[in-house]
Amino acid sequence: MKIVVIGGSGLIGSRLVTLLGRQGHQAVAASPRTGVDTLTGTGVAEALDGADVVVDVSNSPSFEETAVLTFFETSTRTLLDAEEKAGVRHHVALSIVGTDRIPDSGYMRAKVAQEALIAAAGIPWTVVRATQFFEFVPAIVESAVVGDEVRLPPALIQPIAADDVVTVLAEIAAGAPVDGIVELAGPQRFPLDELGRETLAAAGDPRPVVTDPQGRYFGALLAERSLVPLGAARTGEIRLAEWRGR
Repeated sequence: MKIVVIGGSGLIGSRLVTLLGRQGHQAVAASPRTGVDTLTGTGVAEALDGADVVVDVSNSPSFEETAVLTFFETSTRTLLDAEEKAGVRHHVALSIVGTDRIPDSGYMRAKVAQEALIAAAGIPWTVVRATQFFEFVPAIVESAVVGDEVRLPPALIQPIAADDVVTVLAEIAAGAPVDGIVELAGPQRFPLDELGRETLAAAGDPRPVVTDPQGRYFGALLAERSLVPLGAARTGEIRLAEWRGR
């Protein structure tokens, strides 16, 4: 199949293009770096010409509340319109577990808006909601720095390796649309504050992590299970220690 990966030059997208190519598909990396801009529409129709599947793993260049909403709404509308004209048979999008349970996060509200547009478009679809990537955990820790310490809540987190996300995305892209949401999480759960301590220790960072139930996740308050699946979910295979060992 011809599978176009929107955001195909990033962490997930570049690996997905490589894996799909190894599996025998015509995988196209579409991003501003390759001349495809879903905000302006530049290059989108050309990239989607003859495409069977579109996988959207793109991300907003700005996380500011208004900018991120504009990005996901504009980009998604542009893609869906172009897909309808091109006869695309399956739209796959990468989203986040818990995106509908953290309403005070502007980023999460933007992802909810993106998902709603996809579900209403009439193109067969699958949304893959993944938990936070191992690769992203240090950024979570840094976002919680207050003065000389890190203040993190004991909310649960179930991070996953980017390679596991890529494996599942490739499988779903090559399969039948679900017309619904698939949740994907790592094989282990941690309290976020404990994971923060472990992350700093592994990096040789002496800063203390303070357990703070009011500690923020990129400005948002978390309930105990805001970031983990509440029901059935697929599970990655790579454990944290193995990932670090790589």
